Amino acid sequence: MAEGTVDFQNEVAMQDYVEQREGAYWVAGTRVSLDSIVYGFREGQSPESLVQVFPAVTLEQVYGAVTFYLGHQAKIDAYLQEGARDYEAARQADRWGDRTFYARLATAGPPKEER
Repeated sequence: MAEGTVDFQNEVAMQDYVEQREGAYWVAGTRVSLDSIVYGFREGQSPESLVQVFPAVTLEQVYGAVTFYLGHQAKIDAYLQEGARDYEAARQADRWGDRTFYARLATAGPPKEER
């Protein structure tokens, strides 16, 4: 390669857009979960709208995260399904832990208007 030219292929390959921390996937260097980006992408949100929803990420990071997801789709889909199962199990355990509260909540009507 000639001096002064940039090898874009290697530069892009070296850029990490997703990292794994504490057993979860995150947009690298942010507190935005890959889950959030993927769910928005699946719902048809554009990368530009995801940047508006998550101002902590750049458009480049969103595209990088989506590219990572598409390149590892089976693995990330399994990870998301596991997270959904874990959430549902925790939700059910919470409901069973305080049945009285949830029974009262189910029978309560909408708040009464103040006069």
